[in-house]
Amino acid sequence: MTFLLFHSMNAGFFGTLFFLFGFIYFCLWVYCLVDIIRSEFKDPNMKLIWILIILFAQVIGPIAYLIMRKGTKST
Repeated sequence: MTFLLFHSMNAGFFGTLFFLFGFIYFCLWVYCLVDIIRSEFKDPNMKLIWILIILFAQVIGPIAYLIMRKGTKST
């Protein structure tokens, strides 16, 4: 029954757009997690804090990390 419901829906332009934004966000999320794991931070606890922010603040977490990452990483 559920399959028939989704099969009869025509995704069209908005479905494709939704999928595209979802895929781009997923790639951004994975990029941020990999960058956090590979990086060295000034404070050793910052790595754990950033991972928790990325995991639990889904929408704003990766964006906040990309904006503030330069100040928290060691050179």
